[in-house]
Amino acid sequence: MTDYAIEIEGLRKVYASEGGQPAKTALNDIDLQIPAGSIFGLLGPNGAGKSTLINILAGLVIKTAGKVRIWGFDQDVNARQSRAAIGVMPQEPNIDPFLTPRTALEVQAGLYGVPRRARRTDEILELIGLTDKADAYMRNLSGGMRRRLLLGKALVHMPQILVLDEPTAGVDIELRQTLWQNVRRLNQGGMTIILTTHYLEEAEEMCDEIAIINHGAVVARDRTSALLGRLDAKTLVVQPEGAVPAALSLPQGVSVERRADGALVLGYSRSRITAGKLLEALADAGVRIADLATEEPDLEDVFLDLTSARASAI
Repeated sequence: MTDYAIEIEGLRKVYASEGGQPAKTALNDIDLQIPAGSIFGLLGPNGAGKSTLINILAGLVIKTAGKVRIWGFDQDVNARQSRAAIGVMPQEPNIDPFLTPRTALEVQAGLYGVPRRARRTDEILELIGLTDKADAYMRNLSGGMRRRLLLGKALVHMPQILVLDEPTAGVDIELRQTLWQNVRRLNQGGMTIILTTHYLEEAEEMCDEIAIINHGAVVARDRTSALLGRLDAKTLVVQPEGAVPAALSLPQGVSVERRADGALVLGYSRSRITAGKLLEALADAGVRIADLATEEPDLEDVFLDLTSARASAI
């Protein structure tokens, strides 16, 4: 057992110039450690480098420079062991329509060199909810069933690390809930989960830690709760008692929005003013308060703040 499921040092990937196009740096000196046994989110806008990173971990793309250790195995020294330690559920289906789910899992297990006596085909079919479709042709399965089979194929060799690349993109709510129930069960059994997703509320709910990648670099990496706490912007929602003066004299930098229900939405920087001082200013302005609440930032706010800041700096 290693403390880190994935250890990345100075990882760099440059795609050579082609067809008159200049060389492209997809990953730029990435350092990243992913704790064993965690659910780790890997987020970033399209073209940020997430897919390149996943493909390097899976052994599908050759890195330009850097070190990658998977479950303690150096990818350059122990390629077979490092590849065996990781399973990837890809974003796009790659399933033969003339196979059955049972056959597809058996073929995948054979490709990984799993002996017949050690295969867990029936167990995996039950986990992904395809026991009753085990011998149906793939072309007759729904899109959701095919997505579930992708998860099953990633598990045939019993990897210590499971990578889920946009696993719930385009699927219905019921399938999404089923998938996350299975993922939590796998994680509780000790499997490390690495998740990429465009559903930020999903990452906020599921992930212990998150790294945000933009333009091939890690712009933030922290526990999910800590990332949410990094935003300086705060929101105070005040329900006034009685009439509110048309013009409010408030400290500089405080924004005011009046909602249809009469509530005042006050935006402020917590590094410049405290909520107490803001309430004092409202009282001085003649606002009597019937009720108030705060609105905390969510992961989307953090994501947009970090990626836009990084983009403006380039």
